[in-house]
Amino acid sequence: MAASVNKENCVGCGACVDACPCGALSLEDGVAVVSDDCAGCGACVDACPTDSISLD
Repeated sequence: MAASVNKENCVGCGACVDACPCGALSLEDGVAVVSDDCAGCGACVDACPTDSISLD
């Protein structure tokens, strides 16, 4: 499973980037982006204050 970002809800706060132990998230143009390094641990889902990230 990998994380996916709802780009319409993401406010670009970076909480997910800080929470990710794999370094799989970054901010691009003010929106979170998930790389192929995602392990599907869910740390970003828990950290997101706008519930913009889910696990597929």
